[in-house]
Amino acid sequence: MADHPNIVVVMTDQQRADVSAREGFPLDTTPYLDSLAREGTWFNRAYTSMPLCSPARVSMLTGRFAGAHRIRENYGFEHAVYEKDLFDVMGTRGYATALIGKNHAHVRADRVDYYSTYFHDGGESEKRSPEERAFDQWLQDLHHSVPRDATPFPVECQLPYRIVSEAQEWISSVGSRPFCLWLSFPEPHNPYQAPKPYYSLFPPDTLPPIRVGEEALPSKGFKWQYLRRLGEAAHPDYAASIPRARSNYFGLLRLLDDQMRRFVEFLEAKGLRENTLIVFLSDHGDFVGEYGLMRKGAELAEVLVRIPLFFNGPGIEGRAPPHGAHVSIVDLLPTLCEAVGIETPSGVQGRSLWPLLTGTDYPAEEFASVYAEQGIGGLHYNEEDVAEVQPGLVITETYRAFDELNACTQSGTMRMVRRGHWKLALDMQGRGQLYNLATDRFETDNLYGSPEHAAVKGALLVELAAWMMRADDPLPVPERGYARKTDSRNYWAAHR
Repeated sequence: MADHPNIVVVMTDQQRADVSAREGFPLDTTPYLDSLAREGTWFNRAYTSMPLCSPARVSMLTGRFAGAHRIRENYGFEHAVYEKDLFDVMGTRGYATALIGKNHAHVRADRVDYYSTYFHDGGESEKRSPEERAFDQWLQDLHHSVPRDATPFPVECQLPYRIVSEAQEWISSVGSRPFCLWLSFPEPHNPYQAPKPYYSLFPPDTLPPIRVGEEALPSKGFKWQYLRRLGEAAHPDYAASIPRARSNYFGLLRLLDDQMRRFVEFLEAKGLRENTLIVFLSDHGDFVGEYGLMRKGAELAEVLVRIPLFFNGPGIEGRAPPHGAHVSIVDLLPTLCEAVGIETPSGVQGRSLWPLLTGTDYPAEEFASVYAEQGIGGLHYNEEDVAEVQPGLVITETYRAFDELNACTQSGTMRMVRRGHWKLALDMQGRGQLYNLATDRFETDNLYGSPEHAAVKGALLVELAAWMMRADDPLPVPERGYARKTDSRNYWAAHR
């Protein structure tokens, strides 16, 4: 591999990991991405750091868990705590850097060579055509509701198409410099709109049935029930809209898949493909109809915290089956640092995946489990706390909407660990959940209080405690040499 491979980090927003054919899903939603994953190394035990956009994105860029970088909500990210992030280290290595697409993190225009942002309500460029501006206004007017009909604009107006076009233009302009690009798509996040032909690819009456419905909500708890209540309060046809929302969601996955094919074929045509390392991942998942819910918001369900992740490019070992390691979004920065020969910054809590990707020896035990966080702190909201004021419900004279990330659903603190097919979650009030994912994929049979599973519970509680101490913030790093062993970079290096 060349010393300075180009790097493209492709991120989608709210893409659930298990709705692709390579994961056994009956619909072929991402055929091209599946082929790229199988040509490289892909993980089916990859997890976000927190199932919210901003915390997860800051984690990806800084290699730090949310409790360390201090961003636990979708705002205030300009105050993230870290030493250096992906663009800092690549910029000092001589890379041309760019963010094209959705930011929702701490990156500013003055920190990259090229900066062009898009959000769920459109783009910001002054170069937008009249048709693109009309489409963006149409997106804004949806207020994240699900349209009944196909999007009345062509594919060329869709944000992924425009983002890829802009990325092609920028890459063509950098000349012989290596480049580091964050190619960030706002889809398939709500409002789940899809143009033809994607609107009709997966009709609602042909979709695979959901595996667990709204009948599971009482056992899942108040926050889950409150999500459903919010949806129904904002949209009386909420339940009836879920099949169409699922259909559009899967159609958007195919639209993204086609745009990724278009982007990679551009790299091939430019002679850049062989020296470009492509990382594909999402910030978090989506209920996609499970539990009678769409979007996200409640706790640490597998459909929200497990993410797609694969690497494809120079030096990456090809393997059709998934790698068995448990990995995290925080592992991206140290992995890319090792790939290009840059020292990992202080305060990074992730582990380099480079030995796993290149087929060399690695400490398997260090990748035998994975950790994630959720919650903004305080005590959990309950029924009495939302009896009159309903956090997240927005009703005006012109529209009705809801925010699933509200004071109720995000209240409290929860942590989780997965090891093998076992998963344990614990909140700050000592309430636990234990699931055997091999037999209970959608987490409806809580074994935490089961005497026959006491040994498994005990072992996972120890594992969780160890992870929480590892994720404790090591910044600022003390100057005295012996104290620098608190730096997680040194911890992982010493245990390789």
